[in-house]
Amino acid sequence: MKKRIWVNRAGSFSEAEEFDDKYRKAQTATERLDEMQFLREQYFKMNEEAGDAHRKGLRRAITVTKQTSG
Repeated sequence: MKKRIWVNRAGSFSEAEEFDDKYRKAQTATERLDEMQFLREQYFKMNEEAGDAHRKGLRRAITVTKQTSG
């Protein structure tokens, strides 16, 4: 999957937050989940020396649910 990189230059933190909110609201639920999974994988790659210690903690905290239509 090819990832697009977005760059936004904001004049203040509030403008940056507003941009982030609009960006997230424009995404579908699947896109948001895909992005979260991508970020988790990047985190694990950066912290390989910790082994599976981080993964075990995340497994207890995350529950996978099926999206219902409607």
